[in-house]
Amino acid sequence: MQQHLKHISKLLSLVLRHKPETIGLQLDANGWAKVDELIQKINESGTAVDAATIDLVVETNDKKRFAFNEDKTQIRASQGHSIEVELNLKPLLPPDILYHGTADRFLESILKTGLTKQQRQHVHLSETLTTARAVGARHGNPVILNIHAKAMAAAGFLFYLSDNGVWLVDFVPVQYITV
Repeated sequence: MQQHLKHISKLLSLVLRHKPETIGLQLDANGWAKVDELIQKINESGTAVDAATIDLVVETNDKKRFAFNEDKTQIRASQGHSIEVELNLKPLLPPDILYHGTADRFLESILKTGLTKQQRQHVHLSETLTTARAVGARHGNPVILNIHAKAMAAAGFLFYLSDNGVWLVDFVPVQYITV
């Protein structure tokens, strides 16, 4: 069962964050998909899933990657999209320091060019060292970068807080990064 839930979670990440067309799904402008249509399309693609399984994946995902609307008729990824969606997040004042986990092999480039969003809509930052370390470890030997977020905000950079607690910003210039 655990392996099936992991498979469904990865499939949801793919279709709700990156490639909804993989199963013929259409997201609205805000990244929402109708749950009944999602279930139908996943089943048609050869993976068995029902509403209870989708609910279990959303509720137990340790990173809270997915969210339902109030009546659970729609679902979307909380952040991390490589496709254009409007999450309707309001700018917020971040804490003094946020963290970004990366692999040591990327450090030289980051310290030259800053943190860029790459194929995603935003740069992802965390409030905790533990989360940043876990993110960095997924890509190799982890390095934690200190991001002077409050100073960035004072300079006019806009920060957003996703539904799952990930801080988002468009770019982090080198002068706001320390190792």
